[in-house]
Amino acid sequence: VQLQASGGGLVQTGGSLRLSCAASGLTFSNYAVGWFRQAPGKEREFVAARSRTGASTYYTDSVKGRFTIIRDNAKNTVYLQMNSLKPEDTAVYYCAATWNNGDIIRAREYDYWGQGTLVTVSS
Repeated sequence: VQLQASGGGLVQTGGSLRLSCAASGLTFSNYAVGWFRQAPGKEREFVAARSRTGASTYYTDSVKGRFTIIRDNAKNTVYLQMNSLKPEDTAVYYCAATWNNGDIIRAREYDYWGQGTLVTVSS
């Protein structure tokens, strides 16, 4: 199983980025998917998650209204559309997949992780 994250980069405050995470080696539609991030000197934190069917979505409070998690089962890909970016969004962003469709905001519930992609928001 591989999760390949991409799309990070340097953007100014107020800008947008779209992260992608392509999955292989698993039946993507059987897995819930999530995005987490880790800023320098901080612990990894939950950002967004979407259930297997896509019917349920979850966001951490600080990104609600700005970020959108999108899954495309036909392409085995999950996206994180990030708008109105702020310097505090600067972090390495990780995608993850889990067979567990329960508490999908918890990092410990995830079975597979991508390698991370760096997002830097300049002020």
